[in-house]
Amino acid sequence: MLTSQWINTSLIVVMVFVIGVIVIFKLTEKRESNSKDPHDLDKKFTIPAMVEFVKKALNEITTSNVDILGLLSEEEYNRHISQRLQLKKALKGSTYGDRNDKNYVKSTIFDLLYKNYGLNSENINLVIPFNNGKQLTSQDKFEIIIHKYKKKYGMDALSKMIDNNNLAELKEMIDDHQSESYIITVAEMDDVFNKEQKSLTFEDMLSIVVQRIYQEFKGFSVIDDIRDMRIDGVSGGVSGIPIDQIDPDDDLMISSSQTKMKSIPLGHDSVWIFYKGKTIHLAFLSFNTEAELKRVCQNIYRYNNPGQLSDANGFKVNDMKDGSRVVVVRPSFSESWAFFVRKFDTGSAHLEELISEKDTNRVLVITLLIYLIKGCRIIGLTGAQGTGKTTLLMALVRYIHASYTIRVQEMTFELRLRKIYHNRNILSFRETDTITGQAGLDLQKKTDGVVNLLGEIATDVVAAWMIQMAQVASLFTLFTHHAKTTKSLIESIRNSLLKTGMFTNEKIAEQQVVSVLNFDIHMKKDQDGKRYIERITEIVPLDLDTDYPTDYRDISDPQAKMESFMNTTTEYFRRQTDRKLYEAKNIIEYRVGGYVPVNRISTRNQEEMLEFMSPRERNEFIEFTEKNWG
Repeated sequence: MLTSQWINTSLIVVMVFVIGVIVIFKLTEKRESNSKDPHDLDKKFTIPAMVEFVKKALNEITTSNVDILGLLSEEEYNRHISQRLQLKKALKGSTYGDRNDKNYVKSTIFDLLYKNYGLNSENINLVIPFNNGKQLTSQDKFEIIIHKYKKKYGMDALSKMIDNNNLAELKEMIDDHQSESYIITVAEMDDVFNKEQKSLTFEDMLSIVVQRIYQEFKGFSVIDDIRDMRIDGVSGGVSGIPIDQIDPDDDLMISSSQTKMKSIPLGHDSVWIFYKGKTIHLAFLSFNTEAELKRVCQNIYRYNNPGQLSDANGFKVNDMKDGSRVVVVRPSFSESWAFFVRKFDTGSAHLEELISEKDTNRVLVITLLIYLIKGCRIIGLTGAQGTGKTTLLMALVRYIHASYTIRVQEMTFELRLRKIYHNRNILSFRETDTITGQAGLDLQKKTDGVVNLLGEIATDVVAAWMIQMAQVASLFTLFTHHAKTTKSLIESIRNSLLKTGMFTNEKIAEQQVVSVLNFDIHMKKDQDGKRYIERITEIVPLDLDTDYPTDYRDISDPQAKMESFMNTTTEYFRRQTDRKLYEAKNIIEYRVGGYVPVNRISTRNQEEMLEFMSPRERNEFIEFTEKNWG
């Protein structure tokens, strides 16, 4: 009896204890729930919090313990390992400019957020206020517009947005003085957004959020999508005041108001694009912090491990996986962190695309260019940066005889000719830390090369390479140079030959250049960004009598002998000073919106060109010449 009573009492005590624990737990939970900051939940739906979630999730996927996978079937195990390896590869390749890898990483992030983060059509507005246009930043609006355009136009999205809204127009800017500039302002982006605004699906909104997370995690910040677009280039860190140059005593800092401070663009408030020959300032975009600009600079050049960007080595020139050329600079070599990405559109590497349909007599210049290549002429493509020299060089390769092997020497792999001409025998070389350009050039002579191309003559050594190529290493040579005139082209290469020690006599060096070069095709860009061929100039060596007069040797009269000797001396000094070694004749010129034939090609060049043409091409070339130059 006592035992039964004791058991009942014990059960009652246990039940009371359990009930008490439950009550206390519920009260505590309620109290904690009531005391919890309501904003804590909102913090979950911010870009920084989501970036951290994605980092951890991707890290778990790529570093998970393989032993745990032993519970899976063989098929599931192999699939998981394959996906992990593919993700690792994509995470690495996406930072090199590979769009396929980038899209794979973004699709993985999309799945992680959609399945595991609890996003829906309501709380996604806490991340970016899609439902409230007044709260959207200029960056938000731009990314929404670009997303819509990408769905319709793909990589032409940015150019379509600019063209449809006439954003690439000169605008009058009032700063310390009145001037005009290509700029897209915050107000203009607001107008475009209001005009283009349409409803977004949840998938659209999530895709925009995914892009924002990707560009802050693995991508190139605000220029990540811009860099992929079909434009000429993008740069950052090239305007605004560098942080370390701000002085409290400066006039700009007299006012301590936040409004005044915010109106001053800093070095990281700098995004510029190069579009259709125009350099346009995207004033509505910013990297927001110098640290973010620095991160982009430190990552954007790393394809193929070109070495460390350091204070001791303050710049790097490299290419990206898609063929873009990237230049990065940093302090103390430059006053601030900055980068320059130059893209080369292989899709427009056609003469018909490069020579505007609006230019009269365009067939004249296109046809002459084709015949110069078929005639195996040594040609320099000259002009300022951004005038289209490299793209024209790509286009001219199309008319090199298909049986000719092509060898290319570049500083970085920019031409990417095999991407355009898949079935041609083409091989490109570049200088490395351990292999000099001269060694590469010497090797080219042993690779069965017929035609040599030089991406750009930017140094004295490269100019010397060109002369070597043209003399002994190839049938003919094409190259680009930044010379403004034919005279400056010849003098620049001549001076390079003197500096490198190939020649010591100025006249002999110049004569060597003149004997090598045949034509100078000069590119130009007007204020509106229109590119055109300003002139095609033939370099005609003058026939020079190499023998000096020696009549004085046969003269017996002393006075007459001295006069004859002085004439010989005078002739010597004339030849060493002001005697012209060549004549520059413009064959075609660009005048008032069209191309005009000016001078006929010299007989010597015509005869040499005909030697390399087929019978049909010879007849057509002669007919073409007679028709246009008489």
